[in-house]
Amino acid sequence: MTETTTATPKAKTTKHAGAPVDIPDYGIAKFEMPKFDVPNMEMPEAFREMAEKGVEHTRDACKQAKVASEEAFDLLENTYATATKRATDYNHKLFEIARTNTHAAFDYVHELLGAKSPSEFIELSTAQMRKQFEVASAQNKELCTLGQELATEAAGTLKRDVQGVQ
Repeated sequence: MTETTTATPKAKTTKHAGAPVDIPDYGIAKFEMPKFDVPNMEMPEAFREMAEKGVEHTRDACKQAKVASEEAFDLLENTYATATKRATDYNHKLFEIARTNTHAAFDYVHELLGAKSPSEFIELSTAQMRKQFEVASAQNKELCTLGQELATEAAGTLKRDVQGVQ
């Protein structure tokens, strides 16, 4: 049993900021805030100077923090740009390896379909396993080298930029 109801949202209107707030009367007596006469005092000159120095010091610290954050952003941007380029190279190599291995698998299946005897089948399988082991070893070495280059280049960029900042 489902019932569909549609309600139209009512627009809420806000009162002006200076308008008094309607507070419900719960039978509590209303009190006014006491008003204390605070004498108009002059701030001592030393205190004023100290406050101005504090404000100036805070402004300088904010400026320095802004410069430092911009330098850090540039440093990370350069490092990520370098790492992204090398990661793209790595991914291209992975696709190339996948294509090579797929072609090799189809060639192997084609050779197996042409096998005339169980001994030829075993001979083809053994040769394929040996060949794939050698190919996989070479591919792993290539990927390892690319990964090391990626890490070395990204770290080198980061190190160079950090030394340039200091």
